[in-house]
Amino acid sequence: MISLKSSQEIEVMRTGGEILSKILDALLTMVQPGMSTKSLDRAAEALILHSGAKPAFKGYDGFPASLCVCLNDEIVHAVPSEKRIIQEGDMVTLDIGLIWKGFYLDMARTVAAGKISPAHVRFINTTKKALDLGIQQAQPGNTVGNIGNTIQKFVEKQGYNVVRELCGHGIGRALHEDPMVLNYGKENSGAKLKKGMVICIEPMITAGDWRIKQSSDGFGYVTRDHSLSCHFEDTIAITNKGPEVLTRT
Repeated sequence: MISLKSSQEIEVMRTGGEILSKILDALLTMVQPGMSTKSLDRAAEALILHSGAKPAFKGYDGFPASLCVCLNDEIVHAVPSEKRIIQEGDMVTLDIGLIWKGFYLDMARTVAAGKISPAHVRFINTTKKALDLGIQQAQPGNTVGNIGNTIQKFVEKQGYNVVRELCGHGIGRALHEDPMVLNYGKENSGAKLKKGMVICIEPMITAGDWRIKQSSDGFGYVTRDHSLSCHFEDTIAITNKGPEVLTRT
């Protein structure tokens, strides 16, 4: 069942989104070769707690950390570890969520550690653009199918693929609510968007085949062919004036 949020509830989520965005911006500046992924998790948890919020991911379905840190072919939900050291040229995805006054916010970004090739820069920029194009479709009266169709067409035109087995979602008093927000699909299909809906749009893009498999930590997912992956995500409120991105300052 899709829940519609009141203007007061969206205001609470707006504040939570601003807090989360500032935290992730700070974490992204910390990413550098030689550091462990666990050190980023410790920083994330400290920043969340200092803000007065609570980590959304820690303990969720048994997940042991406050931050998901994915490297290269890892798509989502990789567990941070002292043994996983970021290397020069790695593509690093930080996926983070918090709970603010009973409401969840969720976002993700992929950045480079040190120098990367122009091809990898293009890959990251394509994923960011796919998110922005998807957000533009988040209009009242439109459908989630139009979001996914727009993302898929753009990504495939650039020579990449979208992951099929993972998707965006509604969000509010629970981390994952209806509807599912696929990154592929047919125009005018799926749930119709209405004022008061809040959704997470999160293109997960692969440089090779779109098929995935679970990673050895039991939580994460990697590309089956070990091709590079990239992931951008924002929390968006559907309003009569169009989409409002709650997780950008």
